Amino acid sequence: MSTRPGRRAAVPTDGEAELAAPGSVRHSLIELAVAAVLAEVLFGLVGGLPAAAAGAVLFALAALPTARYVAGAGIVDAGLRRRSRLVDSHEPGLGDWRWTVRQGLTPDGDVQPLRGRLQRLFAARLSEAHNLSLADDRDRDGAAELIGAGLWPWIDPAAQAPAPTVPPDVLLALVDRLESL
Repeated sequence: MSTRPGRRAAVPTDGEAELAAPGSVRHSLIELAVAAVLAEVLFGLVGGLPAAAAGAVLFALAALPTARYVAGAGIVDAGLRRRSRLVDSHEPGLGDWRWTVRQGLTPDGDVQPLRGRLQRLFAARLSEAHNLSLADDRDRDGAAELIGAGLWPWIDPAAQAPAPTVPPDVLLALVDRLESL
């Protein structure tokens, strides 16, 4: 036991059995089982064997969905837990689009962030509107036709960017094409 009277030790000793913590799933299931057994005994005493059988069927029918709910309770995320922190990603937002576009348009910038975002946008639009995948080899021809031969090199995930920066007229054409898909 612990050194303070009235308190249990954190780890049970050899002769002490571990009890379920109040409020835990295990504790709740134990309390429900005890209540069901007591109710079944009461049914048997009051109504005899037919009442006990009917009570057993009723409790079995109630126990199946309850057990399924309790077993799946750890899987369901109601948004109450903290979001997992991913090391190399961030929350999607529109705040850094200006930086991404500026980096893609200026000669001393980098085209890859802008090109990656455009690829994701086109992939999502082609998937939802035309059931095509940019990642799938057999769907690339259909995607290239829909996007157009002049714009496809900027979106093609299997090829390198045609230039170190995106010309403003190409970016406008890509955005217009994305909206028209």
